[in-house]
Amino acid sequence: MPLTRRDFAKRATYTGAGVALAGSVGVLATAPGAIGEEAGEAAGDDGKRQLGYGPLIDDPKGVLALPAGFSYKIITRTGVTKLESGEYTPAKHDGTATFEGPRGATLLVNNHEVKGPRSKAEHPVPLVEGLVYDPAAAGGCTVVEVSKDGEHISEWVGVAGTSTNCAGGRTPWGTWLSGEETEDKAGQNGMTKDHGYVFEVDPRDHRAARDPKPVKAFGRYPHEAVVVDPKRGHVFLTEDASGPNGLFYRWTPPQGFRHGRGQLRTLADDAGVLAAFKCFDSGGRFVDDLSRATEPGTVYGVDWVEVPDRDARTTSVRKQFKDGEVTRARKLEGMWWADGGAYVVSSYAREESPVQHDGQVWFYNPARRTLTLKVRFGVNPHPEQDGAFDGPDNISVSPYGGLIIAEDGEGVQHLFGATEDGRTYPVARNEINIGTAEEPEYSEFTGPVFSPDGQTLFANIQEPGIMLAITGPWRRQR
Repeated sequence: MPLTRRDFAKRATYTGAGVALAGSVGVLATAPGAIGEEAGEAAGDDGKRQLGYGPLIDDPKGVLALPAGFSYKIITRTGVTKLESGEYTPAKHDGTATFEGPRGATLLVNNHEVKGPRSKAEHPVPLVEGLVYDPAAAGGCTVVEVSKDGEHISEWVGVAGTSTNCAGGRTPWGTWLSGEETEDKAGQNGMTKDHGYVFEVDPRDHRAARDPKPVKAFGRYPHEAVVVDPKRGHVFLTEDASGPNGLFYRWTPPQGFRHGRGQLRTLADDAGVLAAFKCFDSGGRFVDDLSRATEPGTVYGVDWVEVPDRDARTTSVRKQFKDGEVTRARKLEGMWWADGGAYVVSSYAREESPVQHDGQVWFYNPARRTLTLKVRFGVNPHPEQDGAFDGPDNISVSPYGGLIIAEDGEGVQHLFGATEDGRTYPVARNEINIGTAEEPEYSEFTGPVFSPDGQTLFANIQEPGIMLAITGPWRRQR
């Protein structure tokens, strides 16, 4: 049953400010440089534990700046480490998830955002027999096994012949969903099959991914992240696109369908219902774009509008809706399921959006059908200077409280944490300059995620393509 604008307006009236307080709105409500920041909270002069882990210390090796007491290991590196099959680790490390492996090891599924034809890719995902969707495509994902001591054991292909595999997501049944951030059709950019789909990979079962089959029921568009509601079975998906801006989607399974290993392969191409979100404020007014929200704590009601042609045979999915039919947002990127809902990132908004910003983190509460703005970053006027954060991208929930966020902004790039009350603190800084001394350039962080035992934070630097394992005196952040 849809949540009507009138119903949402009534709920707002009944609770007064309660709608703005529903669903733990206080969580992640502020950030340095963002609206609502309270100065001096992390100073530690009042005897309380200081926020974070202290200042970042330059790395003499020029790889990763970390707080005192922390260290890192390089697990994989494009063109250096090798797969079981003998080829080099592919390029463009992106979305990542961890799984319990044998004998205390950790298995990591690592997307590789390699786009375009493989003939132009220096380090594509190798074409392993039986694991290839389109032999012309360069992307895919690999599975990395790391010992309990943090040592690289092996790496192998999870799926190959896909394109521009970006954020993805872990399922409650222990598999990985890898989405293609592209709309290339057969015949475009050298492709021999249509792209823009989601593929499932089982890190523990090589056979499960043989003869890769796209989950066409989830739609064909530039996919970013995927999360699954373990209670209702809904699948939520983000789209990173512009012209027009992308959409936030919900897939509702058909009646009688039960999630589990291998079950997505059984779905018909048109199974279930794919819908895009439509937001309205507490006064019942339609919200055309998420950038309109400028105050942390803003709450929107959410309805869902069915997608007419999910396979986008003639028109891109986001272009199938007229103005006023759905809500849009620029750079809908990372997502993570926790606290009974989905944390959703909009990385930034510029001239293509009604209001400019340098990042938003939202929380979708499926029980209330509300979307709450948890953190907003104003436009960073000096991205080349260290200290301010902008451009949130991949996110994960930390076992020590709050979120770990990968920065994909301009200038200096960080991993940073955000506490439950919205304060932020640095975790790491990328020190690999891929530009010049006169014009330095630093690649984005991707795929931050803790090991199953919570002792190691894994993350990637997309260029030159490095997976890192970070250890140290982790502690609860309050």
